[in-house]
Amino acid sequence: MDFQLPADDDPRRLTVRSWLAEHPLPTGRQLAEAGYVAPHWPPPWGLGADAIHQLIIDDELTTAGVRLPMNPMGTGWGGPTILVGGTQAQKDRYLWPMLAGDEFWCQLFSEPESGSDLANLGTRAVRDGDEFVVNGQKIWTTAAEHSDFGILIARTDPSVPKHKGISYFICPMHLPGIEVRTITEMTGGHHFCEVFFTDVRIPAANLVGQLHDGWRLAKVTLGNERVSLSTGGVLWGNGPTGLELIDTLRAAGPLEHPVLRQQAAKVYTEHVLLDLIRIRTLSASLKGQEPGPEASIRKLLADEHGQHVMTLARAAIGCDAMLSAGDGRDYQPERDGRVLTEQGAVDDLDHPSWYHGFMFSQALTIGGGTWAVQRNIIAERVLGLPHDVDVTKGLSWAEAQRVPNGARS
Repeated sequence: MDFQLPADDDPRRLTVRSWLAEHPLPTGRQLAEAGYVAPHWPPPWGLGADAIHQLIIDDELTTAGVRLPMNPMGTGWGGPTILVGGTQAQKDRYLWPMLAGDEFWCQLFSEPESGSDLANLGTRAVRDGDEFVVNGQKIWTTAAEHSDFGILIARTDPSVPKHKGISYFICPMHLPGIEVRTITEMTGGHHFCEVFFTDVRIPAANLVGQLHDGWRLAKVTLGNERVSLSTGGVLWGNGPTGLELIDTLRAAGPLEHPVLRQQAAKVYTEHVLLDLIRIRTLSASLKGQEPGPEASIRKLLADEHGQHVMTLARAAIGCDAMLSAGDGRDYQPERDGRVLTEQGAVDDLDHPSWYHGFMFSQALTIGGGTWAVQRNIIAERVLGLPHDVDVTKGLSWAEAQRVPNGARS
């Protein structure tokens, strides 16, 4: 594969520039209708663009200083799943406002007792006429307090094995019975929330795909999530990139310490490799292939890369790095008075965002599937290694406790 972008006079570049000349300050809706928010999506929501075309569009918009609507859980995770399993009515109702950034989305997957073992979820959805009554709890939900809709998985048949009997719903976040509580992190902000459902009635029309087929659709979401979380800035698509940190360090003066220079070289190398893997993943998706285990590979590398970037920033700043604290909002300016969208990279090492970034980066290897889960996926689905063996299966709780720790799955 040729990883060089086409020349400056490529017709695809000229098309984007011509459109930008007619729309110098485009709205989210205009960007969506032009197909520039998710150009790889099929028409009419996207352009069916290949990987290089997507990169050209991104390059031209960035050069023009145009920012796309920030709705990562919508366009990155929920939208692709609705495209795969949703009805035409669901696509028509939800995709345009999602792309335009008019309706913000969150993900309602993880639960307190089923973090890494997502299929072991306990939230229940019981059919009652034209509605499903939902009871349960979700946790680690990003921006739930600002969201209009959420993608929800709940158990609809508890009598079958755990990977079956799960259904996938579009959940309006303002329904009676939904309570959102923010979680204060060590950054001082509250990126995550916990969500409680008490007799919440979701219309049956909001079921995505077939009843009890939610696990298959959840895997589509998770595959796209792992791609989405490993693109853009190093904080799950927000904040600076590795190259932007290097530019910031260059502007602050030469790195004289040999260890810092080596760390900067490592960050640069990781950034380039991740970009190449991104092109490879995009190319596969354009062939009609859903994100596979390569999404786990890139997420695993990208999460550790994010931590390396922020560790380098902390080391370069020195003691000041631990004396200036962000408030958790540094990458999220307001839309309609609500903290939602992405802010550009900072170009000053005194900016409190570096403190916030270092503290938040500790979550990167946990959210969206822990580093251990990703390694298991890679081991089994890429390297062909055998699945973990549950040596405690069939034993009582007391008997299981006597199995040596090293022998447990």
